[in-house]
Amino acid sequence: MSARARVKAVLGPTNTGKTHLAIERMLGHVSGMIGLPLRLLAREVYDKVVAAKGEALAALITGEEKIVPETARYFVCTVEAMPLDKAVEFVAIDEIQVATDLDRGHVFTDRILNMRGFGETMLLGAETMRPMIRKLLPEAEVSRRERMSTLNYAGHRKITKLPKRSALVAFSAEEVYAIAELLRRHRGGAAVVMGALSPRTRNAQVELYQSGEVDFLVATDAIGMGLNMDVDHVAFASRRKFDGHSWRDLRPDEIAQIAGRAGRYTRDGAFGETGECAPFDEDIIERVEAHEFEPVVAVQWRNEKLNFDSVERLIATLAQPPEQPGLMRVRGADDEGVLLRLAADDDLMDRINGQADVRRLWEACQLPDFRKATPDEHATLVGRIANYIVASKGRIPAEWVEAEIEKLDRPDGDLGTLQARLAHVRTWAYAANRADWLDDVAYWRGRTREVEDRLSDALHAALTQRFIDRRTSALLKGLKREDAMLAGVSEDGEVTVEGHFVGQLDGLDFKPDPRATGGVEGRALRNAAMRALRPEVSRRLARIAAAEDADFSLQRDGRVRVDGAVVARLTPKQSVLKPRLELVGATDASPQERGAAHERLELWLARMAAHDLRPLAQLEAAWRDGKLPSDARGLAFRLIENAGALDRAKEEISHISEASLAALAKAGVRVGRHTVFMPALLKPRAAHTLAIFWHAAHPGEPRSVFIARPGALSVPLDRHRHWGECAAAGYRACGRVAVRFDIVERLADALAAEPPHPDALLARLIGRPVRELPVILGSLGYRQIQVEEGAGPRWVLGQRQRKPRRREPPPADNAFAALANLLPASEQPPRRRKRRA
Repeated sequence: MSARARVKAVLGPTNTGKTHLAIERMLGHVSGMIGLPLRLLAREVYDKVVAAKGEALAALITGEEKIVPETARYFVCTVEAMPLDKAVEFVAIDEIQVATDLDRGHVFTDRILNMRGFGETMLLGAETMRPMIRKLLPEAEVSRRERMSTLNYAGHRKITKLPKRSALVAFSAEEVYAIAELLRRHRGGAAVVMGALSPRTRNAQVELYQSGEVDFLVATDAIGMGLNMDVDHVAFASRRKFDGHSWRDLRPDEIAQIAGRAGRYTRDGAFGETGECAPFDEDIIERVEAHEFEPVVAVQWRNEKLNFDSVERLIATLAQPPEQPGLMRVRGADDEGVLLRLAADDDLMDRINGQADVRRLWEACQLPDFRKATPDEHATLVGRIANYIVASKGRIPAEWVEAEIEKLDRPDGDLGTLQARLAHVRTWAYAANRADWLDDVAYWRGRTREVEDRLSDALHAALTQRFIDRRTSALLKGLKREDAMLAGVSEDGEVTVEGHFVGQLDGLDFKPDPRATGGVEGRALRNAAMRALRPEVSRRLARIAAAEDADFSLQRDGRVRVDGAVVARLTPKQSVLKPRLELVGATDASPQERGAAHERLELWLARMAAHDLRPLAQLEAAWRDGKLPSDARGLAFRLIENAGALDRAKEEISHISEASLAALAKAGVRVGRHTVFMPALLKPRAAHTLAIFWHAAHPGEPRSVFIARPGALSVPLDRHRHWGECAAAGYRACGRVAVRFDIVERLADALAAEPPHPDALLARLIGRPVRELPVILGSLGYRQIQVEEGAGPRWVLGQRQRKPRRREPPPADNAFAALANLLPASEQPPRRRKRRA
């Protein structure tokens, strides 16, 4: 019997058992090989062969993974990775319609034409390939298998209304993630399957779906290639895809390939649209339901008889057109594009001598672009690899590979980052399977597999955490009777519904768990939680209304705590003498309950202001009641408005009489050399309260309140702070140091004393190192001068006098003036003064 007579083509739609038939036929032979379109599917079939024949007889060969025991007799491969020199009794090529694909089609065509088992060869695919099989392999035996179940159109449904056991199909990672997030919020979550996932991640995600932990699967068209899952309904969220070259609408046969995942064996399936997907035409619906599509009229092809005498001849033979009808030469393939780019690299071309080097260059060009990088970026990586391997026995340096893998061996990051690292690892896993590229390939296979597994597990965990809400999924059954749901609040404020955490009651404010806030289920959970919260919030409001002053505490951030929990906060833009409060939370409580609690808090706050800021309040009373002389009232008003402190350099007080200054002093005001302030406000409690009140009254200021430790003479500053920030706490900013007002005045007195104090004594006075003294004194307006010869310099207050600048003669306007400038000063002609306007 001839080789062509042993070729069988088994054609038909999805769910006809074609792949299952091929596996059974292969295992019935002494040896066999099957080529599959996806690494994911290859791993699935490999697991079945291992279960049937054991690990010793099964081999897995893909671009990134090789498991080949010496005793292996059954080889499960991706079509691209099928070993062409392996003689086996049975050969099968699955999904042969991929021969039309612009990127991979020529590989499938080559296997259809040339891969043969010496006992039996089986080609599996869609019915649309029948005319092409007849044209390319006229002696092949062609049979049709019918679908085991029916596939019906179910129309458009909202994503939140889809039936359980549905697969939603989109064509970009962004759209897949958006749909999965929507399902998480409304239906408890979804598993995610994409072609870019590693087999380990994909299998873990599918297991979540198959086990029933989630009822929805969101996927790309990767599920259309033979991945068998328990799907009842396929919903298209989009009907446009990017095929590697352009965006286009799905063809009817592609729609059928994907929709055919619905229904397994004899169980019927359905398909339809969801989301923003445009409705399918009646003609498309009828053709999908009847499995009738336009036949394939041409497949992609590349000349397999390549000439490796030179790079130019290799390029020429790659461009050779086919002679057989029905074949189209592949155009725009990635490997050819890389080859053309590298052919322009003169340094690399100078290193290529003979067929062996050309062949190694071509093998490097066939490195898959798992990263989906730009053509130039991918060509750069390939060129670097080629530079190492084109020489005889050339190898990629282990140091470079280890450094690249080490950068990728990080299981942290978001979904996009993890997927990008996985794609990079797949590139090095491909290289690790080339014994002619790397030394010790066994080590590198294990190293890349280890990193890929670690990243796969991290990606699975990230997908599960982001897109699956196990709590909501578990509570869905209880939502049928919302009134029966049990809710409660623990002593530490944890709010639970049916034993599941849904939020935290912090003081009076309920903070829902973000995962329990979306969709109908989220609203039901919140309603159940609020019923448990109402009595607890009422109890806490009553506790506030009956609390003692000692039960309240004001925090640095302007928040008020009762029993350790925040219940109110200072409102902005209020006078420091008349601060106001607002409740935090309890928005659903009755106005009477909120009013009683708010009134009690306001009373406590007013008492605090009156007690802690008594000196400032008394000054205000004196100003308001007219007890201060008229020329002192303006200064008193500015003190009240500025939290009891003013910069003396910015205040004009020469008009204030001695009697008025005495009246201000009696009212607690000290007019110093540098600051007008109230010494009583420098006490720790008053300064603490005043700083918090001032900061709350100025919401535009940085949120860190400046409060010095009690008794501190000076405090180093972590950043620049302006006058108001420090003045409210009783300090003056002097460069990067804040000095207390009374210490500044004591320093001024010491500087005015006779004889002058040494710098060490001045620094000790303010509690700072001597090296900081020049900056502190300089910020106060002091400068150091030499008073008399033989004596040390001293600090004086005032601006530095500038030396008079020598006046240069104006440029000569004519020859006479130029000559005049050359004369001695005593002989210069008198200069004419300009008249003033």
